[in-house]
Amino acid sequence: MDLLIPSTGLLFWMTITFLVVFFLLWKFGFPVITGMVAERKAFIDESLQKAHEANERLANIQKEGESILQEAREKQAQILKEAAETRDAIVEKAQEKARAEGARLLDDAKAAIEQEKKAAIADIRKQVATLSVEIAEKVLRQNLQGDRAQMDLIDRMLDDVSAN
Repeated sequence: MDLLIPSTGLLFWMTITFLVVFFLLWKFGFPVITGMVAERKAFIDESLQKAHEANERLANIQKEGESILQEAREKQAQILKEAAETRDAIVEKAQEKARAEGARLLDDAKAAIEQEKKAAIADIRKQVATLSVEIAEKVLRQNLQGDRAQMDLIDRMLDDVSAN
């Protein structure tokens, strides 16, 4: 039965030892343990606060990112619109320049055709005049083969000149 029921002396010394260990723990162990627990709690609270702030900053950054992205889309749309307007203006200017150049080339071609026409008419007139003179010369030679015919012609010409 000694095993189940301790003796009084053993119980006394166990109680004294328990109280000494309890006192030492109370005096030196528990303050350190509670300090470490409080320190750990403060660290966890601080970490939670920082995580909350980081989440808020992340939410703000996401909002800013979305606003910047929206602004970039608007700028892109405006740049594309300006580029389209510029392209249209350049195309219109090029078409206008091409029309003007075409009109100028057409006018130049008309002027060249007119000049060639005048030159051709002048050449034809010159040839007609030359041919007329040659034909007249041949006709006159045939008609004026005698001295009498030549004298009659000279008299008629002098009469025409003096009448005018």
